[in-house]
Amino acid sequence: MAQIDRLYTIERMLRSGRTVPLQKFLGELEVSRATFNRDLDALRDRLHAPIVYDPGMRGYRLGDPEPGAPRHELPGLWFNSRELHALLAFHHFLETLEPGLLTPHIAPLKERIEGLLETGDQALTEITRRIRILPQAARLAEPANFQYVAHALLNRKRLSFRYHGRARDDFSERMVSPQRLVHYRDNWYLDAWDHGKRALRTFAVERIHEIRITEQRAKDIAEARLDRHFASGYGIFAGRPKHKAVLRFSPAHARWVAEERWHPQQKGWTENGHYLLEIPYSDDRELVLDILKHGPDVEVLRPKSLRGRVLEQLARAARQYRK
Repeated sequence: MAQIDRLYTIERMLRSGRTVPLQKFLGELEVSRATFNRDLDALRDRLHAPIVYDPGMRGYRLGDPEPGAPRHELPGLWFNSRELHALLAFHHFLETLEPGLLTPHIAPLKERIEGLLETGDQALTEITRRIRILPQAARLAEPANFQYVAHALLNRKRLSFRYHGRARDDFSERMVSPQRLVHYRDNWYLDAWDHGKRALRTFAVERIHEIRITEQRAKDIAEARLDRHFASGYGIFAGRPKHKAVLRFSPAHARWVAEERWHPQQKGWTENGHYLLEIPYSDDRELVLDILKHGPDVEVLRPKSLRGRVLEQLARAARQYRK
């Protein structure tokens, strides 16, 4: 039995409200007295459990905490040592993905998890050495802004902010009801009801400035409507699909693309060693970029408008290199 599991067992036995004899602990835990004493020290010193020995009853019980002592509480009685290691790995993932984004909220939990692990456990050191997360094209979001967005989203409050649009390089005042936070391609987006536009919109969190949480209740949009608007388009561009793209990949790329998920409603099949992929879309801007990264190993079969857009981009790129 791992130490964390023994600590939970000792805690459960002590919370029965009775004085528990030493021999009962040793029989339940199947450990030596020396190991049991180390477990008691861990509960007392690292987790601040007010455990006392009752000489008259010849056993242990929970006493009254000393004035000003830290509160004793074992987090997550359902966690075993493997799950605690997984939580530490997840913490490392978040810190690598977005440094400082959730540190104030997660750091206390991380400290308590480390306190629960075996003495000398090098889990966190090993995690940072052995697990690598490589964000690509991530844009830094201000941690405070992210926290404002998350707070308003979960507490169903409206947000007021200035938004910097990249396309026109201008600022606009927005009042929105947040609906969902979306992490897409290493960046955060807010799906929201824009009260000024009277429509659903998506905002890049790092482009949000001068954010303020209002006291007004957020407008709730039905999940089905959110899915129809945001989840049915291609990539980050929302809207009901208006077209279906059919792409043909070379046999060399077919083995990879056949295992990729480009869209929830995609269809794929093989034909003479090639892989054909059918994708619904409403806005082709992101789709064109994904097609271009496959270079000569993909061809747009239809529609003609998408085929023309890709051909135009390839021709412009070729002219750049011919100069």
